[in-house]
Amino acid sequence: MNSYETMFIVHPGLTEEENEGEIAKVQAVIEAAGEVQSVDKWGKKRLAYDIAKVSEGYFNVITFKAEPSVLDELNHVFMITENILRGIFVKIEE
Repeated sequence: MNSYETMFIVHPGLTEEENEGEIAKVQAVIEAAGEVQSVDKWGKKRLAYDIAKVSEGYFNVITFKAEPSVLDELNHVFMITENILRGIFVKIEE
């Protein structure tokens, strides 16, 4: 298994509890085939540029270990979930 970090931005129109729900969805996908190591909630921050006419969002970072195939599934979840504005993955070299 490889170590990865994902950062995703959740729509600012949601409440803190709804943001937690989006984090839980992403964690569930990861835990189905890997293990979550840490979850960091950076809170609501201003975006460098507008995404879909939105200028701020909840920034969340999850560090995890999983097989590379999990990234495809996570990317699919990011694409179909309306409340997730953007997501990115970074492989952590050990």
